[in-house]
Parts: sequence; C-alpha cells; structure tokens
Amino acid sequence: MERVLLTLAIVAFFLLCVFGMWLGWRRKARSQSVQVPPFPSTPSSPEDTGERLLAPAEGLYVSTTRAGHWQDRIVTRGAGLRTSATWRLYEHGVEVERVGAPGFWIPAESLVDIRLDSRIAGKVMATDSLLVFTWKLGDIELDTGFRGDELSVYPQWIEAVQRLAKLAEHGRSDSGEVKGGA
Repeated sequence: MERVLLTLAIVAFFLLCVFGMWLGWRRKARSQSVQVPPFPSTPSSPEDTGERLLAPAEGLYVSTTRAGHWQDRIVTRGAGLRTSATWRLYEHGVEVERVGAPGFWIPAESLVDIRLDSRIAGKVMATDSLLVFTWKLGDIELDTGFRGDELSVYPQWIEAVQRLAKLAEHGRSDSGEVKGGA
C-alpha cells in the first residue's frame, strides 16, 4: 500500500509540473500576442514574391527570439513550435514554410542581417551550424533560426541575404520607410 501511494504521489507531482509548464507557455503567448505583431503571411502571387534567387533549403525551424536575446523565445501564434521547414529566398523576401505550423514571410525590407550561430532557444550546438536571420517586425527586431539539412548551402544563403538586406537598406529613407523597390 505504501508503494502505491508513493507512486501516485510521484505521478501527481509530474502531472502538476507538466500542467504548470503548459500554463506558463499559454501566459507567455498571451502577453506576447500584445507585444509582437502577427508574422506576415506569404504573398500568394509571383509578382509579390518576385523571382526566386536560390534553390529552396530544407531543415528544421528551431525558433524565433528577440534579437540579441537568444533564450527569449517568441511563442505567440505558433511561432514557438519547432518544426521541419523549407525556406525560399525571393527578390522581395524569404518564405518560411513549416510542417504542422503556420508559415510566414520575411519581407526583404525587414531583413537586417544573417549569420551563423551555435545557439538559439531550443538548440545549442558545438559548432556554428544554425542559420540565423535578423529581421524587423514592427518596432521589434527578431532572430529566426534554422538548422539546415545541407550545411554546404549556408555560404550562398549568407551572401544572397546580405546582398538583399543591403539593397533594402539603401532603399530606406532616414525615417525607416522604403523608397522604391527592394
């Protein structure tokens, strides 16, 4: 009888911990839904995306965090779900297609930088094998991290996205608005 009670107490404690984590995740999502605007959806027409610049890359969407705060995961509106993903670079932005979660669009004018990193919320690695896009969404700057299946495509992605970000930066006025095309 004593063993049964001890086992039930351990199971109850475990379930209470899981419930507490679920409540914390929901609370964080609710508070972020006010602070973080919705991610842009992928444009439906080829005129809005522009020409595809690189072959699609496949891998794992790890997470999106506030830029410079690698552990401050954005969880609102499904952004906190780690999923398989395909990302495509177009002349007007980056399409992120996620399996089992909403995809989103990173407009070219929002791109700030791209880099290799070894850590982002949900993944820490010994080598710099995460591809991290830094971009603006409204008034906040975000880092979105991917772990690609083919690491050999990273240099092409870094060069192309940095070129696209520079073109977009040259098109911005001092007020931050875009003048002309990106």
